[in-house]
Amino acid sequence: MPALSAGSGSDTGLCELLAALPARLRPHVDSQEDLTFLWDVFGEKSLHSLVKIHEKLHYYEKQNPTPILQGAAALAGDLVEELQNKPLSSETRELLGLLSKPNVKALLSVHDTVALKNYDPVLPPMPDDIDDEEDSVKIIRLVKNREPLGATIKKDEPTGAVVVARIMRGGAADRSGLIHVGDELREVNGIPVEDKSPEEIIQILAQSQGAITFKIIPSIKEDTPSKEGKMFIKALFDYDPNEDKAIPCKEAGLSFKKGDILQIMSQDDATWWQAKHEGDANPRAGLIPSKHFQERRLALRRPEILVQPLQVSNRKSSGFRRSFRLSRKDKKTNKSMYECKKSDQYDTADVPTYEEVTPYRRQMNENYRLVVLVDTTRPRRSQESDGVEYVFTSKHLFETDVQNNKFIEYGEYKNNYYGTSIDSVRSVLAKNKVCLLDVQPHTVKHLRTLEFKPYVIFIKPPSIERLRETRKNAKIISSRDEQGAAKPFTEEDFQEMIKSAQIMESQYGHLFDKTIVNDDLTMAFSELKTTFDKLETDTHWVPVSWLHS
Repeated sequence: MPALSAGSGSDTGLCELLAALPARLRPHVDSQEDLTFLWDVFGEKSLHSLVKIHEKLHYYEKQNPTPILQGAAALAGDLVEELQNKPLSSETRELLGLLSKPNVKALLSVHDTVALKNYDPVLPPMPDDIDDEEDSVKIIRLVKNREPLGATIKKDEPTGAVVVARIMRGGAADRSGLIHVGDELREVNGIPVEDKSPEEIIQILAQSQGAITFKIIPSIKEDTPSKEGKMFIKALFDYDPNEDKAIPCKEAGLSFKKGDILQIMSQDDATWWQAKHEGDANPRAGLIPSKHFQERRLALRRPEILVQPLQVSNRKSSGFRRSFRLSRKDKKTNKSMYECKKSDQYDTADVPTYEEVTPYRRQMNENYRLVVLVDTTRPRRSQESDGVEYVFTSKHLFETDVQNNKFIEYGEYKNNYYGTSIDSVRSVLAKNKVCLLDVQPHTVKHLRTLEFKPYVIFIKPPSIERLRETRKNAKIISSRDEQGAAKPFTEEDFQEMIKSAQIMESQYGHLFDKTIVNDDLTMAFSELKTTFDKLETDTHWVPVSWLHS
């Protein structure tokens, strides 16, 4: 093969050599295909870019530049202090602003570090006592700060080796790129760990400070890059990893509250997902039980039970259960007097865990908020108008609509039917207006669809002590009283309010977007109005099925 050389003094010598290689090698190439391959390889732009970087670094080393000073950051600090004691011109203010910027401070700090050649931590030398026939060994040093290392370990049952079970996304181990799932752990800070349990090794790590040195045997299995996109879920239960006996590592767990939005970082493990709180600046993920695992163990912990439908009081209250209407005068409803018709006598208890969600901005017209009118078979009174107080209809037509499933819910009171029709809701939505519905809690799950996209607000009573204090002068109207006379609240009424609210929250709380405590009616109304206003301006999280069905 002919000798090839390039002038050492030329900055472009290596690039010229690469460009000339295919032509010089042509006599020695057997096929056109091989020649084309050589042209492609040596003509690759990225290769030439690397060569240019190499030549620039080589030129830099030959020049051997030395820093003018080693304390640029301290000098800048002294300059800022001195300038602040002098009259501030526009140029001085601009200079002070520049020197106060975090990126400029960081640049000066890096300059001083390079000038002092302080490149700590320094990797330790390879040990001299490694057996030549021993498996390939890596020596890794990670600097431990206040955050966990972000990896869990386990004992491999067939071999007894201690191996890396998982790498937490965004953690120190993940960011280093040096430790992988399946790597076998041999030593930690010079301490052999082959005969130790994972718990004992965790204790060693907990007591270690600063740099931690690992001796590992790399896994033969190659990591497969995750192809998962961004997935967000809404938590439908509270979770504390410290109270979970099944979690592999409590320190790696992520705690959350019902209603929190979590970003799923990894579902590689079918039992334990990796997640972080949406919007959290900390990139490190934590362990949470997977949806399937959580549902399965909840079902085992609480075998399927039959839950009796919520019995609604037959009284209407002027203090607790009211409808808030913004477009016309406040008016008490008869919803609490409904005896709701249901095909099933009992509901099977749900096991809510997570719901996949996505950001959504509602298009609302703030000048038009309507309460959907209730259909009724009650005779119209002299002061009433059809389509204003109620939609008046015949008993025959009402029963026909019931058979055709045209009502969201309906009931009977004093031999007259009352019901909220689906068509009445659709007619309001068709006008680009907003419906305000006051429905029984079991109806909510049937309304949470792509078509209606509801925002569900639960009006909750305060504590029974506050009820006794604030409702002592309030009165209620009993449907059992034919005269409709208003009577004071009894202790039984207060107990019934609290019990009903607890059952609603327990069975249907995972369907609520917001809870408002009706301690003071004026304040509760103000909070409700503020919630409506935010719906017009803020982005909210909704089931992903609403937007991707």
